[in-house]
Amino acid sequence: MNVTPKPLLLLLPGLLCDAAVWQDQIRLLEGRFECRVPDFGSCNTITAMAELALASAADAAFWLVGHSMGGRVALEVLRLAPRRVQRLALLDTGYQALAGGAAGEQEKAGRFALLEQARRDGMRSMGAAWARGMVHPMQCETPLFETILDMIERRTPAIFEAQNAALLSRPDATPVLRSIQVATLVLCGRDDQWSPLARHEEIARLVPQARLRVIDECGHMATMEQPAAVNAALSEWLSGPAHSH
Repeated sequence: MNVTPKPLLLLLPGLLCDAAVWQDQIRLLEGRFECRVPDFGSCNTITAMAELALASAADAAFWLVGHSMGGRVALEVLRLAPRRVQRLALLDTGYQALAGGAAGEQEKAGRFALLEQARRDGMRSMGAAWARGMVHPMQCETPLFETILDMIERRTPAIFEAQNAALLSRPDATPVLRSIQVATLVLCGRDDQWSPLARHEEIARLVPQARLRVIDECGHMATMEQPAAVNAALSEWLSGPAHSH
């Protein structure tokens, strides 16, 4: 008896993240999809990360979800191979290049300070300070917070340096957003301090007929903080029409 292969779902993680970010989504979707989480490791450009993600899918078409830095990678995947992406979801992410002037210098300084802390005190110590701003305040000092620190500790300062370099040289994806013709979910935590709601409203305006979903009592790590709400939004996105027109 021929078995129809499951459609491929690529789940792209953010800075210093791994498959732990997606564990609740994989649990929901692995019966319907072949779920793959590329490991960006020491890739030091968004384009290199996108090429790695494409290579992980061989020549297949796929459904694409990106969180945080992974959302930026998803947009670069779409730029490189638009015909292979069947649906797109962008979670707690951004699309603009590094700002010019003082704002860009401030971002660089902040990233370099965290990298220096990681080299000096270790990844977990850096993560304990950094991750407080990435989750809703009610998640600090919880088992979930420790799980996030465990994930950060699995990375190294060298990987942190490479992925920071990728983010500092990130491309402006505005033209990509305007070109999207597949069903697109834009989702963020209402209390996301890293990628605020206003930015996701901009993304949703740029993408033809995008659906914006806002998750209450939730910071930047939406897939882990509020998995049931994120899964509900993903299920709606996966079951809707495939194209925006």
